Amino acid sequence: DPAAPGGRPAGRSLPDTESFAAAIRAGDRRMLARAITLVESTRADHRAAAEALLEALLPDAGRALRVGISGTPGVGKSTFIEALGLHLVDGGRRIAVLAVDPTSARSGGSILGDKTRMEQLSRRPEAFIRPSPAGRSLGGVARRTREALLLCDAAGHDVVLVETVGIGQSETAVADMVDLFMLLLAPGGGDDLQGIKRGVMELADLIVINKADGDLLPAAKTAQADYRSALGLMRPRFAAWKAEVLLASALRSEGIGPVWERIEAFRQGLTDSGEFGRQRADQAVSWMWRDLTDTVVESLQADADLRAAAE
Repeated sequence: DPAAPGGRPAGRSLPDTESFAAAIRAGDRRMLARAITLVESTRADHRAAAEALLEALLPDAGRALRVGISGTPGVGKSTFIEALGLHLVDGGRRIAVLAVDPTSARSGGSILGDKTRMEQLSRRPEAFIRPSPAGRSLGGVARRTREALLLCDAAGHDVVLVETVGIGQSETAVADMVDLFMLLLAPGGGDDLQGIKRGVMELADLIVINKADGDLLPAAKTAQADYRSALGLMRPRFAAWKAEVLLASALRSEGIGPVWERIEAFRQGLTDSGEFGRQRADQAVSWMWRDLTDTVVESLQADADLRAAAE
């Protein structure tokens, strides 16, 4: 049985690759969860089984819209994702949420457990929520998030949301695997333009000022104007899309519809210009090199003679 990253057993023995793939294509949530546990395992035999499964499912992936969501701690990422997820499932869509959590140094498991913080969404059969430990990976993204994303895509989900641990220059790891990168910010947090690195701002295709309600609404509008000015000084990532700054209140489910409308406009604009397909092709090449590098390094670290030489 494949073990979870923290060493916990994943359950019963694995079915053959074709049966496994067929169950995932049919939308079997339990089998999808087992498949993600399999790709997250570091055991060599599990890696071989995971690669066979991914190869079988690759032709079924590519239809889902992939959205990365990052933001400063306390900005309300989980609340926002739940509000957006409920909006999508109410509109007839199936969604998957890959919530990358900080990792326990003792067990290797997720600490925050985002599934417990999205109580309403987790009860909806159209939604699949998977917390994964970030491990030692940079950018608040798990080592195998890309593979988990492909599995959710092949399982028939229309939208896959990737929530990351926090904010930092290494969020490029997230932007390299999603179609749209969204940055969540809160109003009234002091000098936000200094608090957020320019490198992350340059990655953002959409900035959403969350908690734009009540007494914070004037501060949110001021922040919106400030970020619009800042974006005007940066070169857009795409010829067909200029980053926008929107207001929302996830707690009151206000502004969620307009955010989704702009996400759809982003996809349509890039599809029409041909940039959507080119970005995915570039990401596939980047993923290949990153995975190759990781594999080589792991092989070197596993070599007893090299370990002795290092000592």
